[in-house]
Amino acid sequence: MAAAPVDLRGFKIWKGYLDAAAQAELVAALRPVLKAAPLVRPVTRRGQSLSVRMTSAGELGWITDRRGYRYEPRHPSGVDWPAIPRQVLEIWDAVTGLDRRPDSCLINYYEAEAKMGLHQDKDEADFSWPVVSVSLGDDGLFRIGNTTRGGKTESIWLNSGDVVVMGGEARLTYHGIDRIRFGSSRLLPKGGRINLTLRVAT
Repeated sequence: MAAAPVDLRGFKIWKGYLDAAAQAELVAALRPVLKAAPLVRPVTRRGQSLSVRMTSAGELGWITDRRGYRYEPRHPSGVDWPAIPRQVLEIWDAVTGLDRRPDSCLINYYEAEAKMGLHQDKDEADFSWPVVSVSLGDDGLFRIGNTTRGGKTESIWLNSGDVVVMGGEARLTYHGIDRIRFGSSRLLPKGGRINLTLRVAT
């Protein structure tokens, strides 16, 4: 675990928060989640497919389809979302110090050409709660913008085991992943990057 986070535009970034053993344990904990609620490639309201595949854990899962962006209590297949693994919740507890735990954990999987455009996380009921992001696998180039579109941005490579807390003014700052460095990590057997984002949705 890093001694102190890097502060980049209000984003608290713990470099190397999880060591190799903790990363492997977390991946093992995610396997039954992905089996129960398989990754899907969602579409936007306009019918455009996202380049990432995603699923969720917790009481609610974030989805996007022709009806728009929202939280739902079930996977698109109709099954309930699996519980958030203990190892994931312990990260939230440690980096936020909050008594309230997240009720949603979005799981994004980035393959070689996947990326995520600049966006705000704003489908939650109360923006006073932070969003916590955990990176596993290949490096991802994380770009941070502003609370409105446009303007100067800054970027930082997120490596496997890094943890980011988006709270305060950073909570509604635009951010995204421009690309991944495919094959930079051996954590995932088929390569790629897993990103977990923990949210208080309700």
